[in-house]
Amino acid sequence: MDLCLTPENGFLLTGAQKRYFEKLSIYCDRYAEQIPVTFVLGFYVTLVVNRWWNQFVNLPWPDRLMFLISSSVHGSDEHGRLLRRTLMRYVNLTSLLIFRSVSTAVYKRFPTMDHVVEAGFMTADERKLFDHLKSPHLKYWVPFIWFGNLAAKARKEGRIRDSVDLQSLMTEMNRFRSWCSLLFGYDWVGIPLVYTQVAEQLINPFGEDDDDFETNWCIDRNLQVSLLAVDEMHMSLPKMKKDIYWDDSAARPPYTLAAADYCIPSFLGSTVQMGISSFHCMPLVECLLILLNNGLGSSSSKRNFEAEIPSKPEEKDD
Repeated sequence: MDLCLTPENGFLLTGAQKRYFEKLSIYCDRYAEQIPVTFVLGFYVTLVVNRWWNQFVNLPWPDRLMFLISSSVHGSDEHGRLLRRTLMRYVNLTSLLIFRSVSTAVYKRFPTMDHVVEAGFMTADERKLFDHLKSPHLKYWVPFIWFGNLAAKARKEGRIRDSVDLQSLMTEMNRFRSWCSLLFGYDWVGIPLVYTQVAEQLINPFGEDDDDFETNWCIDRNLQVSLLAVDEMHMSLPKMKKDIYWDDSAARPPYTLAAADYCIPSFLGSTVQMGISSFHCMPLVECLLILLNNGLGSSSSKRNFEAEIPSKPEEKDD
């Protein structure tokens, strides 16, 4: 500020204003050193990085549920297969609905519910039942209700042979639901840009400021959603139908033009492109035989052999 205004002092400021400006500059320079700028920035960066990493580690993965469904829902006939695939489809539908609400890349790929149906995540009958449920709130939890109702029905039919298996399925389903709701919470509540606002929110996030938690909205939402789930949706199930990937083991949902740039190959690990020579891939015994046949006694062969075989680490004296 001093550098910008000083050249104009002689033209814009009077004598008294110049003296006041100089005092203000001295005051700012004196107290600027007392503000721990490094600490403030470090704390803010740590907060942002932790928030970013927590969102990654809480991404909803269906692996645990697919293991449980595969081992707990019995039946090698067509109905058993349809039951397992429908349960897993409800799990993936839930994650898709939550990703549509927080990720612009996913929303560009599935901009409407018609795209969700065309991609095979939802059937036409399920879409009608989903739209029939009137709620002003995000309905990503609806497939979980279907999941629970269908699992309870499978237990009555004997497809799930033990109540312990049913309880394990419901427990893991609730874990998956927690991951989805956590992502929604991160998207809903952001980090204030001003450091003082961060401090105020940490002290009392349940106040009346604009950045505080919307607790009254939570009360309304929880009452409306919970009554809808246990009353109108109680044991309400859409008719099970074969999904569009029934005869295709390599299911690949379509992309829109807006999401074409996000179609990338699967990550296989950081060592997948690592190159190793064929000699180093051979068993050690075969390497020794080859070196012996080529004349290990010569000095050049011995040097090559020692270069190929790692040396034994030296033992340290106690």
